[in-house]
Amino acid sequence: MPSVSTEAPVTAGASAAPSAVTTDSLLSPGRPGYRRMSFALFAAGVATFALLYSTQALLPAISAGLGVTASQASWTVSAATGALALFVLPLSALSERFGRRTLMTVSLAVAVAVGLLVPFAPNVEWLVALRAVQGAALAGLPASAMAFLAEEVRPKALVAAIGLFVAGNSVGGMSGRIVTGWVAQLWGWRAALGAVGLLAVVCALVFRALLPKARNFTSRSLSPRALAKTVGGHLTDPLLRRLYAIGALFMTVFGAVYTVIGYRLVEAPFHLPQGVIGSIFLVYLVGTVSSAAAGRLVERLGRRGALYLAVGTTAAGLLLSLTDSLAAILLGLVLITAGFFAGHAVASSSVSRTAKTGRAQASALYQSAYYLGSSAGGTLGAIAFHAGGWAATVTLGLLAVLGVVSITLYGSHAARTERRRSLAGARARARGLVTD
Repeated sequence: MPSVSTEAPVTAGASAAPSAVTTDSLLSPGRPGYRRMSFALFAAGVATFALLYSTQALLPAISAGLGVTASQASWTVSAATGALALFVLPLSALSERFGRRTLMTVSLAVAVAVGLLVPFAPNVEWLVALRAVQGAALAGLPASAMAFLAEEVRPKALVAAIGLFVAGNSVGGMSGRIVTGWVAQLWGWRAALGAVGLLAVVCALVFRALLPKARNFTSRSLSPRALAKTVGGHLTDPLLRRLYAIGALFMTVFGAVYTVIGYRLVEAPFHLPQGVIGSIFLVYLVGTVSSAAAGRLVERLGRRGALYLAVGTTAAGLLLSLTDSLAAILLGLVLITAGFFAGHAVASSSVSRTAKTGRAQASALYQSAYYLGSSAGGTLGAIAFHAGGWAATVTLGLLAVLGVVSITLYGSHAARTERRRSLAGARARARGLVTD
């Protein structure tokens, strides 16, 4: 078990003893182990997004091959993200007992094994069922990875470290879609899903070989009552609730756009082949850069300023994508992707920083909201596209963006009000001391 503490286990949700963590045991850029950890979690991020969204770029081909509608085919994505959202909290609780490293390894191994079976699904019902199992298995990775980083990395380097993990997500999403697009054009969508499975095998082996043992993890006993108390505490924290909602809304935009974009580009006036549509996901490289740069954005603009910039970039991309110019659509996707990944990196790192106890559960709740947003975005985006075309999908995205702006503005107002109250209280206490 990857625990280094000699103390007795504490209940789930309690924080580790302060003496178990020293500055020397925390990783930061330039220190031994940081590079290996970064590459390992980068590989895990690649595998996670490559598997989780393996069918997204293939939806038009799956619709044609299995004779189903866009809404039905979209469930091959929504089932995986929805299952991940449902299972991320219970699996994060297991990580408190058995260790982040152990749970991430097992989760990735199961997801890869299912990924090798997915290409053989005989019909859409089996395909959706296997994808749901795969999503449930992948649930052990995101929250455990965030908690691992929060425990093993110095606070000042946390945003950058999580940004690298999110960058791995973007590379996985990009490479998976590009591979599936071209392989599907040559040999069909089933071969494309098999190719993603093999890519994930390689990533899983790299992850296991490079990830260092945890040095600051303390095993906790599995107590449903303590878990419920910890989760309840997180859900009653106003700041955490806002961060969860922001993650869900950002992912609603992203899920809607990338679930539907293939259908738009395969139709008139574009009529693009599957391989070219898959290559459009090269714009994920922008997400790699923006998520990795999230730390610098926060340093310059503050967390709320970075969120406003991410929101504005996303909204501009949505509006630009309304034109019938392929170049404008591609630029719009670049802006949407950059804004989304920057916003996600800022919000997810804020969760890890805000939660002082039960960090795995705090991250798990964020991931649940995040992937529920993805599931809702994919399904609602497909329904909107079927009902009103791309403009309806963009409208859905803009409403979600407006939600992020409203929440962030409310958070700013609440913070200013709290500061005024604190200052007023301090002045009142000072006057009382003078009077005495």
